Amino acid sequence: MATDTATDVFEEHRPVLMGVAYRMLGRVADAEDIVQEAWLRWSADDRSDVREPRGYLVRVTTRLAIDRLRHAQSRHEAYVGPWLPEPYVTDFGDSVPDSAERAVLADSVSLAVLVVLESLSPLERAVFVLREAFGYPYADIAAVLDRGEPAVRQLAGRARKHVEERRPRYEVDPAERRDLTERFLAAAGEGDLEGLMSLLAPDARLIGDSGGLAQAPLRVLDSADKVGRFVIGVTRKGVPGLSLRFLEVNGGFAVLALSEGKPDSVIQLDVADGRIQCVYIVRNPEKLVALSLE
Repeated sequence: MATDTATDVFEEHRPVLMGVAYRMLGRVADAEDIVQEAWLRWSADDRSDVREPRGYLVRVTTRLAIDRLRHAQSRHEAYVGPWLPEPYVTDFGDSVPDSAERAVLADSVSLAVLVVLESLSPLERAVFVLREAFGYPYADIAAVLDRGEPAVRQLAGRARKHVEERRPRYEVDPAERRDLTERFLAAAGEGDLEGLMSLLAPDARLIGDSGGLAQAPLRVLDSADKVGRFVIGVTRKGVPGLSLRFLEVNGGFAVLALSEGKPDSVIQLDVADGRIQCVYIVRNPEKLVALSLE
């Protein structure tokens, strides 16, 4: 019974722990490893004096994630081409009924924000995630990090300023994003460069993540002309046995392209002022494993 209770309590809080770990690490597999390690500690520890299981588990998960980040400071230095977080299927559903809270959660897990978070120190990232994504009070974050509250407030201010200065200003209207995505796919499929260009902002960017394991630009493409011509060129080459699935990734509408039933790429658009501002394409097969179909 005691074991069943420990398991039930942990499973109740697993979604929050996964949310914290993924936002900290940007990789689904790494986040799952951290949550599993948190479970091993939870199941092995004497929990008789644990009054707030959620707080205890978040503290363990956050500290494990910080340690993982500190041991992987150079993980992107040897990465081939641009780096993007691993696509994370999100479906807040009825578990987050408040639209404002949904918007905060979606923004905090967006590709644009996670890319910026990569430039923070592990402690700054932890404070930002706990404060901005999950609304933790400073006193609670101080307890998680074993730091004084004034120091945590300073870390939070630094992290928030850094993120606000660097995060792109994109709209997150789901209907508009879906509409532009469908029109983008249609124009690309028809080889309609003019139609594609009409959807792209003049300074539109395309960020392709292959890790050197698939074909993708090794640099960020930074104009509508470059983005449009690249997309048309890729489309003309074709993908064997291409099929498309629509899903919610990192809090927003996205497309999973399959080749002969296997994940080939994830495509997501960022939109503002009725135009496509950024095209994200994740093609690194190691980052698509979690999207494999049964």
